[in-house]
Amino acid sequence: MDDALPLPGQLSGTHLLDAAVSYARWRHWEVLPGTWLEADAGGAPRCSCASAACPSPGAHPARADWAVRASGSASEVRRMWDRQPRASVLLATGRGFDVLEVPESAGCHALARTERMDVELGPVIAAPTGRMAFFVLPGARAKAPGLLAALGWLPGALDLTVRGEGDWVAAPPTRMGRGGRAQWVRRPTAANRWLPDIGALLSPLAYACGRAAAEARAVR
Repeated sequence: MDDALPLPGQLSGTHLLDAAVSYARWRHWEVLPGTWLEADAGGAPRCSCASAACPSPGAHPARADWAVRASGSASEVRRMWDRQPRASVLLATGRGFDVLEVPESAGCHALARTERMDVELGPVIAAPTGRMAFFVLPGARAKAPGLLAALGWLPGALDLTVRGEGDWVAAPPTRMGRGGRAQWVRRPTAANRWLPDIGALLSPLAYACGRAAAEARAVR
């Protein structure tokens, strides 16, 4: 098996298709097509959903029944992108993996901290929205409240979101609004096929989020 997924770096429809198929074929992740960006009359990007107040332009499910349409079959994924080659590439969470999402500043600090602690990491995505997503084993959403309480954190005290069943994450090379595209900080490889449990990552991520919040308060 190849060491890394053959993921492209461009944003044409063909590359979106290749990325979507690769996620299903090599990791058996459940993939779904999302909305995409179109240019408005002034040339600015707008979401294909046509909502002026869209909170995730170009990077949310295009259909209400997305949860039953997401697929881990490479052939089915190919058919979906053949029908809409501009669709963003979304991965359904809560099935093959959950995601711990934190601010980029906290995520960068946590990456350095986990490296010093010799913590094994899974794939990590950086979004142009200023967020980072750490992949962990499914079931993280149910475990998070108890683990955070054991670490001394009150509910809602940290800017840390757990995405599990019924949610999704935008995957590279999806373009998101004006900010650019989602990118891999740590690409999916054979070495990180086995994902860490939330218990291995929550402490350094919580510490990094707490530190980032304290620093933000200090400069106000």
